[in-house]
Parts: sequence; C-alpha cells; structure tokens
Amino acid sequence: MELEPLLLKDPEVFPTEGVLKEVLAESWPAYDELLKEVQLPGYGLTPYWNYYKDGKAWLCKVSFKKKTVFWLSVREKYFSTTFYFTDKNNAAISGLDIGKAIKDDFFSGKYFGKLRALTITFREKEQIKDFLAIVSYKMTLK
Repeated sequence: MELEPLLLKDPEVFPTEGVLKEVLAESWPAYDELLKEVQLPGYGLTPYWNYYKDGKAWLCKVSFKKKTVFWLSVREKYFSTTFYFTDKNNAAISGLDIGKAIKDDFFSGKYFGKLRALTITFREKEQIKDFLAIVSYKMTLK
C-alpha cells in the first residue's frame, strides 16, 4: 500500500483542531472520534504532536505512560496510524479480529530494522473497530 505524501510540513504551524479540520476534510469525523476514544479511561492514551526535522512534518505520537502505542500522520484528505511489531507478534496479529486487507498489508510490508509496520489509512469512522482491536493488543505487550 502506497501512502500519499505527508502534510503539515510547516514547523511554524501547529496542528490545531482548525488546521486538522481543514486538511482532513471528510475524514475529520473519523480522526475526532478516534482520538476521543483512545483518551477514554479504558485506554488512557495521550497524543503528543511534534515537528520532526528528519521527516520534515508534524506527527502525533500516541502513548500510554512512556510506551509509544502508535503514530498518527496526516495525508491529503485522510490520516494514517502506524503500529510497529516484531516477528514474535505475527501469530497474535494473524489471530486478531481485524480486516484481511490490514493483515495482508502488514505481512507483505517492509521492515524497519527488526520492526514491521502495521498501518491503517482512515477515511471513515467504520475503520475504528479494527484500529481499537490493534490498540488493545498493543497495550498488552511489554
């Protein structure tokens, strides 16, 4: 799966709600619901927006205490979330109740060192169910 180029390239423009509503357009409701959901007490995750000079764009690191659970990036008219797993997680990911396309993309994806990325591109709220299943699994890992 090829992703669109990253948006939010200006280090001087923090990704406020207004900025995000404008660039995400129709996918804004999915973004808004996703961030609200992961900050509820059941998950208790915290989003941190930061400008990364190496990628020359704003990214949102979403963490539980000191552990990074996933990364969120903004693309043209959509956003994506990326989780990183090692090969020892392959069997568990195969067994998750998530869409086949997500699993196929993961297992055919490239490695970053010993980690492989599991990315979901969001355009609509219906994708949040699969996303939350992955968040729940990721939070069980040490």
